[in-house]
Amino acid sequence: MKNVKTPTSRSYHEFLIESLKNREEAAGYIEVVLEEGGDHPILLRKAIRNVVESWAKSDRLTDSAKQLHEKLDRMLTESNAAEIYTFIELLDALGFRVAISPKEPQA
Repeated sequence: MKNVKTPTSRSYHEFLIESLKNREEAAGYIEVVLEEGGDHPILLRKAIRNVVESWAKSDRLTDSAKQLHEKLDRMLTESNAAEIYTFIELLDALGFRVAISPKEPQA
């Protein structure tokens, strides 16, 4: 049998991290997880971790943001994101939704 080389491709994670460098993509990603991730609260931690990883690789993550991420990650781990998803559910019951969008660039 001939040696057949299978094409190599980037992993999904690598693709995801690269795509999250785009602020609009990152905002949409977090928004979807907030809206639909209530049954799987670990998804919020993973989504935030992916955005943080993406921004760290592009040197856009400040020390302050790193510290805030560590603090939030501990809180989400301890509470299983219960407060956040309860807030999302309350907003839904009141007829509202959370929208995540990038801030305007500072001049």
